Amino acid sequence: MVSAWESLHSATLELVRSTPIKQRLIAAYRRHLSSIHEEQLPPDARGSFGQVMRCLAGVPPLRGEDAVTASVRKMSNQEADDCAALIVEIWGMLSRAMGDAGTQRQTAAVVQLRSVDCAPADFEAPVLTVAN
Repeated sequence: MVSAWESLHSATLELVRSTPIKQRLIAAYRRHLSSIHEEQLPPDARGSFGQVMRCLAGVPPLRGEDAVTASVRKMSNQEADDCAALIVEIWGMLSRAMGDAGTQRQTAAVVQLRSVDCAPADFEAPVLTVAN
């Protein structure tokens, strides 16, 4: 099973492609976001995720289209930009939450292998010049 972080990461990558923003949003939803359940997210990201899902599937579809296509079709370009930015923000929240947890675990496992006391001369490098 793909994690919420992986799905949001993939959706974020989908949003940086060169196609028009509305096409990118539809692709991000269909390929990545639709598989995420709110309970997979931290509590502070659930409200934002719910807002994204309502934006992307809140309009009743016309004949021959789905709710995502209808919702994105009705968005202005600014609304589409805002929705994409919110997706990236949610991914950032998850990344920070995972990073904080990972940092706490890693900090306990740090082992110093050699002294960090170095003289300034240890860091000097020769000046490189170009001659014709």
